[in-house]
Amino acid sequence: MDALEHSADITLPDQRVAVLGDVHGNVGWIRMLARALPHLAPDVTTILQLGDWWMPPDEVDEALTETGITGIYVTGGNHEPWGEITPLMNKYPGEAVRVSKLVWLLPRPARLTIGGRSVLSLGGATSVDRESRIEGLTWWPDEAITDEHVAAAIAGGPADLMLTHESPANTPVRPVREILRTNPHRFPKAALEASAASRARVSEVWDAVHPELLAHGHLHVGAGGQTSDGRRVASLGAKVTSGTSGSSTSRTSGWRRRAWPSSADLPTTTVLVKRGSSG
Repeated sequence: MDALEHSADITLPDQRVAVLGDVHGNVGWIRMLARALPHLAPDVTTILQLGDWWMPPDEVDEALTETGITGIYVTGGNHEPWGEITPLMNKYPGEAVRVSKLVWLLPRPARLTIGGRSVLSLGGATSVDRESRIEGLTWWPDEAITDEHVAAAIAGGPADLMLTHESPANTPVRPVREILRTNPHRFPKAALEASAASRARVSEVWDAVHPELLAHGHLHVGAGGQTSDGRRVASLGAKVTSGTSGSSTSRTSGWRRRAWPSSADLPTTTVLVKRGSSG
């Protein structure tokens, strides 16, 4: 993995962007997205990806050749090749790094400006399935959100939109709360405690920067919720289980969120629309 370009300033003019959940290296899902986007959101040129990406960048570039996509900005997840990513990102502290024609890896934390709005990206999460993985091959300690990441994210001040892989601890999203409560995959206690600590770090930042909308992946659940103080949370799924097409829309004070399932195997994709824009 090589750096083709690096930048401390990511400023995009977009009024609408696509936000993509976990894809776990499945290029086939990207090809489905490439077929769907020109019909469902032909004006969208930017994808914000919420982690568990681990994708061959050149194949992604090829798959999206016939679309209008000009950039994919990746908020790292837990299932990433951190053994390659960390040394690369350490060469350019605090900067986003482009690793292919389209794909940019974001630092932790990262600040972007999109359509004049402030965006905070805070990647990382805890692997609750760590016991089944091999350190240095399929798991790396670098996945974790650290206290240093939290402090730097808070120091950057308020944000309109927050992008994470991990869910906040006090999520208003009911299906996410149910998964965390019931532990359907029977993960061990130590893994659950580490996961809870990771979510607490996200919540610390979320409460401090107070974004209108937080979008995350990781739990593989497509759902949303709103806190008592008006903040919205969008949990993006890793795989749509229904084969039907359709869309749903919700609003915040600054963003409109439109999600669609375009096939049985496409990760939930959301289009964020800046308030006052058309479409």
